[in-house]
Formats: sequence, structure tokens, C-alpha cells
Amino acid sequence: MKLVVAVVQDKDSNRLSDALVKSNFRATKLASTGGFLRSGNTTFMVGVEDQHVPRVLDIIKENCQSRDQLVAPVSPMGGNADSYVPYPVEVEVGGATVFVLPIEQFMQY
Repeated sequence: MKLVVAVVQDKDSNRLSDALVKSNFRATKLASTGGFLRSGNTTFMVGVEDQHVPRVLDIIKENCQSRDQLVAPVSPMGGNADSYVPYPVEVEVGGATVFVLPIEQFMQY
């Protein structure tokens, strides 16, 4: 058994949730915040048998696309202002960061 942990952008959250339910995978959703852009994310935890991991990964890949977005940088608080860029910059956001972990035991009450 494996635990698939996927951190996705909030924009992709509902689409991924619907796709997992449609494919009969149960998931737990947790609200989370990204450290780099300090923007909202959703973390999905999906417990599946080993043979289903590739299908779950395919569903995540199909529903969580990366995209370019203009973001306003956060001003440095007490940091070095020499490297601060005061205008919006284009960065790639979205997609998914996925971890697949072995599960020794699974119980449901």
C-alpha cells in the first residue's frame, strides 16, 4: 500500500478532486500555503494499493497544469533591499508536487 501526497495549486483543486472521485479514489484534502509565493495550495492524501499508484499519478498529471503568472514580490522586511525587485515578475506556478510513500499499516474506523 502507498500514500500519495500531492500538493496542488488551489486553482486545480476542484478539478483534481472531481477526477479522483470519478475514478473511485478517496482522498483527504488539506488547506496548505506555499512557502515561495505564499499562495494557497491544497494537499491531497490518497491511500491506494501499489497497482493503482500509476493511475492516481496520471489523474494528478492530467488535472494539474503549470502556468505562467505575474506575481508581485514581497518586500524584504529587515533583509537586504539591494536584491529587491519592486515590479511584478513572471513565474511558473501550478502543476503538482507529489510524494509516494510506503504505508506499513492502514486502518479505517
